[in-house]
Amino acid sequence: QVHLVESGGGLVQAGGSLKLSCAVSGLPFSSVALGWFRQAPGKEREFVSVSAHYGGVTWYHDSVKGRFTISRDNAKSTLNLQMNDLKREDTALYYCAKLSTYAVDGNFSTNNVRYWGQGTQVTVSS
Repeated sequence: QVHLVESGGGLVQAGGSLKLSCAVSGLPFSSVALGWFRQAPGKEREFVSVSAHYGGVTWYHDSVKGRFTISRDNAKSTLNLQMNDLKREDTALYYCAKLSTYAVDGNFSTNNVRYWGQGTQVTVSS
């Protein structure tokens, strides 16, 4: 049975940092594509970052490039998202995801996702 369990969300001031983690079980961790998506109130769920199962390849949404870093800890089967210089517009429920397909142009969507975690809330105050 597949489980994706996020942690690390919270309330932070603008300019601050948070690190999200996703504990993955029921999957061959090092052989699957994993990523982070987010959903703000009244908006659709959107792609944040994806880590390929090969070659250390990663993708980022333009809005988080240079501020967020996705990483894997294969020994702990954990996916991380280091978020720096947070902005109010980063406020959202953040979801860990196991992808079943890649987006050819790197423009990932929820259609690429096979499994979801339950989400962890990130709130950035001014």
